[in-house]
Amino acid sequence: MGLLSELGFPGGTGYPTVAELESAARTLTVRRPGLCALRRIGVSRAGRPLRLLSVGHARRAVLVVAGAHANEPTGGSTVLALAERVLRQRELRAGVSWHFVLCADPDGASLHTTPAPRTLLDYHLGFFRPAGPEQPEWSPSVLPPDRLPPETHALLGVLDELRPYLQVTLHGTDLGGSWVQLTKNVPGLAEPFAKSAAELGIPVERGASDAAGWPASGPGVFVMPPPGAHVAYPSMPDDARHSTWYRAHRYGGLTAVVEVPMWASDLVDDTAPHPAPAAALRYLARRLVVDAGRVERVLAEALPRLPGPEGPLLRAARWALALVPGLARDWTDGPPPDLSAAYVGSVDAFGRRLPLRAAAMLRRALVEADAPGAALLEELVAQWCESFGERFRARWVPVADQVEHQVRTVVAAADCARVDGGF
Repeated sequence: MGLLSELGFPGGTGYPTVAELESAARTLTVRRPGLCALRRIGVSRAGRPLRLLSVGHARRAVLVVAGAHANEPTGGSTVLALAERVLRQRELRAGVSWHFVLCADPDGASLHTTPAPRTLLDYHLGFFRPAGPEQPEWSPSVLPPDRLPPETHALLGVLDELRPYLQVTLHGTDLGGSWVQLTKNVPGLAEPFAKSAAELGIPVERGASDAAGWPASGPGVFVMPPPGAHVAYPSMPDDARHSTWYRAHRYGGLTAVVEVPMWASDLVDDTAPHPAPAAALRYLARRLVVDAGRVERVLAEALPRLPGPEGPLLRAARWALALVPGLARDWTDGPPPDLSAAYVGSVDAFGRRLPLRAAAMLRRALVEADAPGAALLEELVAQWCESFGERFRARWVPVADQVEHQVRTVVAAADCARVDGGF
């Protein structure tokens, strides 16, 4: 893991901070000044710099984005490991330059912490994921162009400058399996993706609810329908087809989103038909509404005691809760887009995740404001984390394996997209 070990994460056992990522990137530029460059491509809303590490000088470019979601920390370690691999393996630089956004949302990263020892409860006690309008990749799907945050403008600017044939954005899930979302098909990617997951013991998510109804080019590799096509969850405001992922299409490129789990569940790759998917989804929709209602009641009681204006934790918790009624309707209206046990399991996980995250962030906001309800929410968070882990038989995926799987998948995507696109 190279520089990760030097940072005090031997074997890649932890997640570097943004400051540590920047320090490691500077070290690479000092060691290989002829090949590496580090520059600022913008600033966050709070004035934090957004840094781009570049390796190589070829016109044809791959752009890799880490840290778009604050609660998905693996990507930062992956960009360091990728940069080092590109420097070591000259063939990866043959006619291609590589560019790495170290963290697309440093403000969000400053609010999310995952201490050791890592458990689902630890993870959620330090949880933060911004409201949709504050997420750099998603904001174009929910905001007009004149209200986009500076982080989004920075991403769009570097995409317009580099015109990459491939953008890869590194994401993750707390509990589940690995999957890839593509804005265009990449023939040949499914095989190396599946091989990597199998070698590292990471399950492949066959029925990801994030990709409900999308065509698959192979197990766990989903291709987004074109803009204007039917979506499985019409209530969701943040349509991926209006995100920054599609900017690369202006220049003939595409985007691959590589998801990897922190905790794995072998239940997510069961492609057998579910015995009663519609009934199961109705049950999960009811449970979602009930669980969210428990958090809403705490919020209603505490709200008069909370100071204004709303901070990022409270905004994010309210955003998550606001999604619940529409999502519950989406799960019960019409036939399920996927009849597999894997899909129902993915919806089960999503339904647990949304109120759990809202409760976790609201608890932190109440603690900061010394408002009532924090203890009750902490009990709920602990109870839901335990139930979540037990239901899905969660097992920790070593950080080194999370990173290695993302690295392999990015390299395979760059190779396959280059061949298929004639680059």
